[in-house]
Amino acid sequence: MIDVTAFRNESVAVLGLARSGLAAAEALQKGGAKVLAWDDAAAKRDAATALRIPVADLGTADFANVKALVLSPGIPSTFPAPHKVAARARAAGIEIVGDIELLAQSCPAARYVGITGTNGKSTTTALIAHLLAAAGRKVAAGGNIGVPALGLEALGSDGIYVLEMSSYQLELTHSLAFDVAVLLNITPDHLDRHGGMDGYVAAKERIFLRQGARHCAVIGADDAICRGILDRLSARHTQKVVPISAEQQVSGGVSAPDGWLVDEMGGTPERILDLRTLERLPGRHNWQNAVAAYAAVRCLGLDKAEAVAGLKSFAGLAHRQELIAVIDGVRYVNDSKATNADATEKALACNDDIYWIAGGVPKEGGIASLASYFPRIRRAYLIGEAAKAFAATLGDRAPSSLVGTLEAAVAKAHREARAGATVLLSPACASFDQFRDYEARGERFRALVEALPGERR
Repeated sequence: MIDVTAFRNESVAVLGLARSGLAAAEALQKGGAKVLAWDDAAAKRDAATALRIPVADLGTADFANVKALVLSPGIPSTFPAPHKVAARARAAGIEIVGDIELLAQSCPAARYVGITGTNGKSTTTALIAHLLAAAGRKVAAGGNIGVPALGLEALGSDGIYVLEMSSYQLELTHSLAFDVAVLLNITPDHLDRHGGMDGYVAAKERIFLRQGARHCAVIGADDAICRGILDRLSARHTQKVVPISAEQQVSGGVSAPDGWLVDEMGGTPERILDLRTLERLPGRHNWQNAVAAYAAVRCLGLDKAEAVAGLKSFAGLAHRQELIAVIDGVRYVNDSKATNADATEKALACNDDIYWIAGGVPKEGGIASLASYFPRIRRAYLIGEAAKAFAATLGDRAPSSLVGTLEAAVAKAHREARAGATVLLSPACASFDQFRDYEARGERFRALVEALPGERR
């Protein structure tokens, strides 16, 4: 864990006591700060108390000597309306920061890679960290994925932090200049939290703030918004700009329009690796993740051979099209992170002959947008609250069974799927009707698959 010493003997308020908030409170205490922590949920306040973190109602606490408010990224500081504590802090002139800002202040000698975008952030973050670690670099990965930023180990000038950055975290980071900043794509998301699309785009573009000549911006060129940002940054000549694309070859960048990774960073296009051979990175969306990761680590000094070796050895990210096993010729894939139809579309597009496990707490729009993929589905096993609605949407376009639970779905799929097929958990739903979160759902799927009989490849 990081020792945050910038506020030694000073009072700091921490609002929000989930994983990142608890880590921030502990790191501040280790660094000698006087912490006042609060969460609107009593259970989270109890968890803080158990860790000997002082709890105080920040809605009424005396802010006279408070130097900063550390805000968990899920709590609004502006749109749609600021949390009352954030409004109090702003009125009192107190700086509002996030945990990434505290990390940057505490470990200024390390190098930093930031990854943002609407889709693909987690896979790209994990992939960059893997490429660096496989090449022998000292690396720690976290942020909006896995370990909270202040729960990571302290790194010096020989270390590299690889951080998934949400738009909320970017708004709370005020001093960090990323050595390599990656923007994958932008589509509408979290618009209520940013006051509309313009605010969301502006939050994402903050990842390039404070970059200079020694820094690198890796930018996706496959959507119009990112192409606009790419053009603006290229025209400024402030930092090195590397375009990436999974749809077209890009001058001076890295691309994979036909599945072959093409490196044109040196000016001359060079075919490097057939990404279609990487079983753990299936589909065009993962080609974008791969070219982004390759470009980022090349900017950090890895040579082509090191980058390729890392891509080949990547084991995949848990719960994101994660191949659990091949049993009697049937692939079992855990895509529990697919909590909406857009995410599930990626998995359906990567597979044929699908025995699909779907359902849970439905999102707006359900699965109607997936209709073009229904012919790939041999049978759908529907669970949770969404089961009846999903069955109605599938109608006679794909056979389905209302099985209720994940346990029943896996057992029935195992009996019915034949060699060459894929049993795919890609729920297109939240998990909260039957599981704590998507990770618990994915881990249960893993356990069920690992207990199945049959010959494993």
